[in-house]
Amino acid sequence: MVFQKLRAAQEKSISSNYIVGLDIGTEFVKALIAKVNGEDLEIVGAGRKRQNVGDMYGGAIADIAGVVQNCEEALGQAEEQAGLQAKKAVIGIAGELVKGVTDTIRYRRPHPDKPLDDNEMEFIIEKVQERAQLKAQRQIALETGNDEVEVKLVNSALVSIHIDGYKISNPIGFQGKDVAVQIYTAFAPMVHIGALEKVADELALELVAVAAEPFAVSRSVLGNDASSNFTAILTDVGGGTTDIAVINDGGVEGTKMFGIGGRSFTRTIASDMNLTYKDAEKLKVNLEHDQIKPAVKKSAEEAIDKTMEVWLAGVELALGEFDSVDHLPSRLLLCGGGASLGALVEALEKSDWYKELPFTKRPQIKHIQPSDVVGISDNTGKVNDHTYITAMGLLRVGYDTILGGGGVDSVKDKLGRILRI
Repeated sequence: MVFQKLRAAQEKSISSNYIVGLDIGTEFVKALIAKVNGEDLEIVGAGRKRQNVGDMYGGAIADIAGVVQNCEEALGQAEEQAGLQAKKAVIGIAGELVKGVTDTIRYRRPHPDKPLDDNEMEFIIEKVQERAQLKAQRQIALETGNDEVEVKLVNSALVSIHIDGYKISNPIGFQGKDVAVQIYTAFAPMVHIGALEKVADELALELVAVAAEPFAVSRSVLGNDASSNFTAILTDVGGGTTDIAVINDGGVEGTKMFGIGGRSFTRTIASDMNLTYKDAEKLKVNLEHDQIKPAVKKSAEEAIDKTMEVWLAGVELALGEFDSVDHLPSRLLLCGGGASLGALVEALEKSDWYKELPFTKRPQIKHIQPSDVVGISDNTGKVNDHTYITAMGLLRVGYDTILGGGGVDSVKDKLGRILRI
């Protein structure tokens, strides 16, 4: 009995040092297990499993039982490689009804000569979050036609703070009259979050956070550097959706999602060429290989071009909604399985999709590689391309949620408990 208690305590201690990142994508489930080493994460197990066509719809779960089965297999692969079971998990959420916005609230302090403290900052941040939730609820209600839709805050991050017009990295202790706080918040419908909670429950995982996937991608490249000046457009092209995050000087300006991803290209090929979905996907993936007949290749490329026009219009429309920025970043970084399509990269590099947007020059296009992810290393040899970036970002969100990020003097550390959910 004593031995069993000691073993249970030891297992609990071991599992508390590990985090699971579960990326439930439209096309694949990816599971990563990482060991926490101080401020860094070390991936010790990785697994993936292809989803069935009916398991997901528009980035959201459509068949809970089917998704649970796929997650079990991906998680089983990761656990076998890691040689352990980790219980604390972060799951990504995507889809057009996940709303990520950056809001600014201006607050005139009644006692400008009194130094700002935690309580006053908490009051200001709560006001921003309340306003953002109301805005998200109205937007989702309009899009779904359901005025009673319930939404829940899934992520929150400080973008910037200005006191009397001056940018401040840590507001605690400062005096001043006018405080302007910019906070990124992401909200999702309760029905989607409930499905993810059910999946976690079926897998016997402790769900420590649900993360909007474009926010997770941004966390992957930003790490814990509170003074980061990282600036880019992050574009995660999944099977069912495309998720976009605009990062300016280390702050998330906002996130947008639209329901066109890799499966849209596959479906057009299947429809135009009278193929099954499975055969169309195989053709799309192997399109750049020489053994495909020229006539077949031409037909597939024509089908892809049709969907590409719609996809580029979606990118243009999404970026056009970032009206709070004077200029869009001149780097567009890609990740996700859909970004493997050569024609997609070529269209971004060569077409004029960007001309009507506030770019100062043609944006540079590049895939995000695992080596670009800050503070996360891979010991498995499996995490080797841009398709794993979202899952790596989920690990970072898990670290933020459980342990907190930033140094002693960083605002993220000071206000972490206020923003953490």
